[in-house]
Amino acid sequence: MVARTTVRTRYLELCLFLILMLHEALADQLTDIVVNAVLCIRKPEEPIDLFMVEIMHMRHKFDADTRLVEGLVLDHGSRHPDMKRRAENCYILTSNVSLEYEKSNSGFFYSNAEQREAMVLAERRQVDERVRKIIELKNKVCSGNDNNFVVINQKGIDPPSLDLLARAGIIALRRAKRRNMERLVLACGGEAVNSYTFVEEVKNPHSCTILIKGPNDHTIAQIKDAVRDGLRAVKNTIEDEAVILGAGAFEVAARQYLVNEVKKTVQGRAQLGVEAFADALLVVPKTLAENAGLDTQDVIISLKGEHERGNVVGLNHNTGEPIDPQMEGIFDNYSVKRQIINSGPVITSQLLLVDEVIRAGRNMRKPT
Repeated sequence: MVARTTVRTRYLELCLFLILMLHEALADQLTDIVVNAVLCIRKPEEPIDLFMVEIMHMRHKFDADTRLVEGLVLDHGSRHPDMKRRAENCYILTSNVSLEYEKSNSGFFYSNAEQREAMVLAERRQVDERVRKIIELKNKVCSGNDNNFVVINQKGIDPPSLDLLARAGIIALRRAKRRNMERLVLACGGEAVNSYTFVEEVKNPHSCTILIKGPNDHTIAQIKDAVRDGLRAVKNTIEDEAVILGAGAFEVAARQYLVNEVKKTVQGRAQLGVEAFADALLVVPKTLAENAGLDTQDVIISLKGEHERGNVVGLNHNTGEPIDPQMEGIFDNYSVKRQIINSGPVITSQLLLVDEVIRAGRNMRKPT
């Protein structure tokens, strides 16, 4: 519910400011994706590391094809036309060795073609030996079964080596990113699709990828922002183990409590401060009303009236009528609300202090 509130709020802001469309169907789809992504990487008794959720994107006709891969997505596929495009029940060898002829600044001198050919063969012998050992490992682990063998290498693989691996029935990927190599140890199995490689259907994934698809860069950027907001919202909810009623219900209820209860406990000018802080909380429901094109005064009067009767309600931005946020599943993060309330007075004090400093400076410049 918190993720849906976050993602749909993002959608509402974008639509109202004519930035872009994140329609409700896509927002609900992203809700399921971000929740499942956080639950995928969550480990008992350990902090949630959102860096274990890789966010990738690709140009695609439909943004609704955005999906969660409970595994890894590499932004390149096999590099030989004879290698398989899809493989199941795979052994994956992750390596960081060079399988290509490496140029050097050394000089070679020869007097005939035979000497030159011998030098070339000597240079290839070391690389071919590495490839031969990989093929031997494949034959050892895949003999007697129909399993496949995949090599994901952080360094390069030259065409002759690719030919040898392809003839041995090995799928080879080269120049994989370091961060992907580190995450590959959490997964097994592989599936090659177009220029991407999907490592999924793993037994205990503690890393996952959200593959975002969209028709243009602007759509992809907006979906990315919504996904990041949703991931953070789910993470906060799990760590807080608490939620706050959304749709402006908390702010109106807090304002009622400050005016009716807290204001009576202070004397003098402090009462004005409590009242000013209480009224400032109403900025949230007022902003919701303004963004929805509603009359803010009517909305605030209606919400206050319901709260005075003991009904904790929020704003339905579609109809302008009060709603029960708990019944509608509209919640906000506890940690976010707490930080906002704590930061408000601190920021205000700093701004007032700046005014005092400026005023003091002007007085100092006046002639005596």
